[in-house]
Amino acid sequence: CYDAAIDLVGQGCSLVIGNSYGHQTYLVQAAQEYPDVTFVSMTGDFAAISGCENFKNAFTNIYESRYVSGVVAGLKLKEILEDGTLTTETQPDSFDADGNVKVGYVGAFSYAEVVSGYTAFFLGVQSVYPNVAMEVMYTNSWFDIDKEGAAAEALIANGAVIIGQHADSTGAPSAVQAKKDAGEVVYSVGYNIDMLETAPTAALTSATNVWEVYYEYLFKSMMDGENPATNWSEGYNE
Repeated sequence: CYDAAIDLVGQGCSLVIGNSYGHQTYLVQAAQEYPDVTFVSMTGDFAAISGCENFKNAFTNIYESRYVSGVVAGLKLKEILEDGTLTTETQPDSFDADGNVKVGYVGAFSYAEVVSGYTAFFLGVQSVYPNVAMEVMYTNSWFDIDKEGAAAEALIANGAVIIGQHADSTGAPSAVQAKKDAGEVVYSVGYNIDMLETAPTAALTSATNVWEVYYEYLFKSMMDGENPATNWSEGYNE
C-alpha cells in the first residue's frame, strides 16, 4: 500500500485515496513524507490526531441505513409470524426461553463501526417487532467468504431467522439461501452490494454506501483550492 501510494505521487497525483481500513497506517506514512499531496483514508479514524494537515478520513453514517435495513427485517419477522410461516411448533429453536424471536449478525471485527452498525440494525428490528434477541459472531476479517458463510450457518443452527452482516462478501447470503432452499425459514440482510443475485429468495435488502456523494465533494474541494474536511461523514441527508 505504501509503495503504491508513493508510485502515484511519482506519477504526479496531488490526491491519493485508500479504500480499506487496513491502508490507513501506510497512507499516513506517505502523507508525512509528502506534505503537498492530500491523502484520504476511507473508513479511517485517526486523521484528526495524526499531526498531518494533508491526511483525511471519510466514511458514511452507515448505521443510518443499517437501522433502516433492520426495519425491513422487522417487517419480515412480523409478516411471517402473523401469517403462521414461523411458529414455535414449526421452528422451535428460533425462539428463546422468553419467547423472543432469534436473529443473527455476522460481524467482521469487534470494532466501533461494526458495533454501532449491529446496534442500529437491532434497534431497527425492534422498532417494528420488539420481542427479538440477537446473537453476533465475528469472523476477524473484513472479507472471507468461507468464514462468513460458516458464521451464518452457525447462527442459523442456533435458531436465527434473519442474518444481518457487517462483512464484505457474499458468504453469509449464500449460506442463508442454501438453508432456505433446504426448507428452513431464514432470510438475509446484506452489505455493500445488492445480494439478490446471490440469494434471490432469501435477500431482503442491503445497506450500501453511495460513494459518489463524497467523491464529488472531495474533487470539487480540491479543484476549487479548498482544504477537504479532516473527518467527513454524512448519511441519508446527503
